[in-house]
Amino acid sequence: MSKHYLITGGAGFIGSHLAERLLGDGHRVTVLDDFSTGRSENLDVARATYGTALRIIRDTVENETTVAMAMNGVDAVFHLASAVGVQLILDEPVRTIRTIIRGTEVVLDHAHRFGLPTLVTSSSEVYGKGSQIPFSEDDDIVMGPTAHARWCYAYAKGIDEFLSIAYHKQFGLPATTVRLFNTVGPRQIGRYGMVIPRFVEAAKSGRPLTVYGDGTQTRCFCHVLDVVDALVKLIDHPDAAGRVFNLGSDQEISIADLAAAIVKQLGSDSAVEHVSYEKAYGQQFDDLPRRVPDLSRLRGLIGFEPTRDLSTIIADVAMAGSSVG
Repeated sequence: MSKHYLITGGAGFIGSHLAERLLGDGHRVTVLDDFSTGRSENLDVARATYGTALRIIRDTVENETTVAMAMNGVDAVFHLASAVGVQLILDEPVRTIRTIIRGTEVVLDHAHRFGLPTLVTSSSEVYGKGSQIPFSEDDDIVMGPTAHARWCYAYAKGIDEFLSIAYHKQFGLPATTVRLFNTVGPRQIGRYGMVIPRFVEAAKSGRPLTVYGDGTQTRCFCHVLDVVDALVKLIDHPDAAGRVFNLGSDQEISIADLAAAIVKQLGSDSAVEHVSYEKAYGQQFDDLPRRVPDLSRLRGLIGFEPTRDLSTIIADVAMAGSSVG
């Protein structure tokens, strides 16, 4: 059965892939994006392939009038609009907090008015300084000090989760919360600090790959198409509403080993250099030594397993060329 979906932040890296997936499944899609970090060219394929099945609205999710108009006639909402990347968060903390919290409040309030199932994307950042590995959705959380702008994103995303759960409990809104871990693939850009696009572009151009800190910190990288597949399955699942789910890969690699793997796979002569966080960001920066999701809840509900490994991710980002630069 064909449906009509609203994707906030639909011109972004993940949102544009989600739009293509839904359109390819025969649905209609409305994208709401202010194009502050999303890019018009991310939707070029969708425009050319699906024509009028795609509607694009250029505005912020903080505009209540626009959000209400965008939701009129849709069947469900994917709320992906957010501040993106460590560098932007450090440079523009007010914008980060306002966009995340106010935008989510507006989206959930109007989704409640229209009675629309809603999926809210959160982040692994909400685990703060958690040391219990892997991270489970019900773990206690320890945050860094509010004096460090680096933590405003985590606090704001935590409020988003509280809002999503509260709208479900108090009003019965079928709202699902998804904590995204490191999602990677074509169209992701390194401009906001995303590590694999940054490393790939450096390796392709023969520039040094810059590793922050000693490089022993580990992350788990999941292909955007695997993530999109899970999002599509979750939004309509009758047992997902009111719950929080980790979404990503649970195969970890150190950032130093990641840099070496990219240099090797791309046949690059690039060197690997280490730079302190203070030099990279111009201020003190807390980083987590490990970030690994417990995927038991997601596996139990939808049988989730990533199908694309790290070498596939690297190849896909490299093949995207300048679109990830």
